[in-house]
Amino acid sequence: MIAIETAASKGWSYLWLESDSMLVVLAFSSAKIVPWALRNRWDNCVTLHSNMNFYVSHIYREGNHCADKLANIGLSLHGLTWWNHIPPELQGDFIRNRLDMPYFRFS
Repeated sequence: MIAIETAASKGWSYLWLESDSMLVVLAFSSAKIVPWALRNRWDNCVTLHSNMNFYVSHIYREGNHCADKLANIGLSLHGLTWWNHIPPELQGDFIRNRLDMPYFRFS
């Protein structure tokens, strides 16, 4: 929801939202699965994205290592953080992603 609200506030008319949560992707086709405590804000976001060229898709966590790493970075942050440039700890992953190089997760 923050992504849609931020895009609308910046006047962006194109937004592609990729999520590793299939539940989030399904919520765009059926608001019934959105918890009632979030429903009003969700409805506002649906209205906002209806004025954009908006696309939502599912991607497995392994398919987007940059997003996975950003989520992990976000766990250590307090409050909303906005970067105008790629964070230094993400540079190598971003370049590997842009070059279509695979990323393998080993445990």
